[in-house]
Amino acid sequence: MSFLAAALDRVKPSATIAVTDKARVLKAAGRNVIGLGAGEPDFDTPDNIKDAAIKAIQSGKTKYTAVDGIPELKEAIIGKFQRENGLTYKPNQVIVGVGGKQVLYNALMATINPGDEVIIPAPYWVSYPEMVALAGGEPVPVVCTAAHGFKLQPEALEKAITPKTKWLILCSPSNPTGAAYTKAELKALTEVLVKHPHVWIMTDDMYEHLVYDDFVFTTPAQVEPSLYDRTLTVNGVSKAYCMTGWRIGYAGGPAHLIKAMATIQSQSTSNPCSIAQWAAVEALNGPQNFIPANNKVFKERRDLVVSMLNQANGIECPRPEGAFYVYPSCAGTIGKTAPSGKVLDNDEAFVTELLETEGVAVVQGSAFGLGPAFRISYATKTSDLEDACKRIQRFCGNLR
Repeated sequence: MSFLAAALDRVKPSATIAVTDKARVLKAAGRNVIGLGAGEPDFDTPDNIKDAAIKAIQSGKTKYTAVDGIPELKEAIIGKFQRENGLTYKPNQVIVGVGGKQVLYNALMATINPGDEVIIPAPYWVSYPEMVALAGGEPVPVVCTAAHGFKLQPEALEKAITPKTKWLILCSPSNPTGAAYTKAELKALTEVLVKHPHVWIMTDDMYEHLVYDDFVFTTPAQVEPSLYDRTLTVNGVSKAYCMTGWRIGYAGGPAHLIKAMATIQSQSTSNPCSIAQWAAVEALNGPQNFIPANNKVFKERRDLVVSMLNQANGIECPRPEGAFYVYPSCAGTIGKTAPSGKVLDNDEAFVTELLETEGVAVVQGSAFGLGPAFRISYATKTSDLEDACKRIQRFCGNLR
């Protein structure tokens, strides 16, 4: 009999973390590796946010806090939701967690019973189906093709809903594709959800501020106010504020759900880091002018990567609306032979050979629920991106 829990049979380790770790090992062994696997801005946390953290340390704000977040951070989150999303919450409707990942996990653990279904548009962030499975639920992936801009269509949503459906998880702009839903596209989805009062909506708005080309961000509870009482709106400071390592995520939602999530958190991690919370207060309340400046650089990088990848043999790369990922198809390379003699029979073989041959680390699309494709994070310095894309062009050019 295994010593380990049977629940582990239901989950796979994170493919994005695995690629990043493999790139790190090769680098340590002296290989020239460009890692494009991690979804992490290369910009440093702004100084005003760092200063707020230092000040918190110096003034002794280093003790336990309320499990679900300090009042000052909850007020900053309430202000943000009101100002940017037109959503009104009270303090008992807001929770702060150790990153957005914990907030999502707590919500699923607090609501899922065995057999409950969760609709997840694919390509999806690798952790959604695994968290649902860990909570004892059934992930229901719905494939969203490049032809539809990798976005869930209302008819497909309607078809996926059953009496067992508990949640729909919606990430816009998306990790891994960068696809972002317009207000009209969200309205079409919310019209379906209005007809099914047993289905709750979990929105992952982590990339809200990372949008390009005059795209206007909206979130489901804002688009359809009648869904407010069954929507958990999740966000955090990691991406737009360049605070990945600080581990602060948050959500607004119905008070009874937030209370249940806080109960889970009280028996797992307790409060998020006190110092990181004070830094997040400054992030949300302080100057926001660095965000458009960073976005200008991200947009230039997106355009560079899309252009260069579309010049590689067998690669087709759509241009995303947001986040800092591209999700190119490598269907045109499948079945070809690499210089090593290995036949590329799927996208995992493609990314493995690319790493071995050219030292470029990307993540296979099959890990996100739709292949043959791969995800590139362009949140890395421009010269590295240019070099990586040249290596990908060379790799594809050498396939026979």
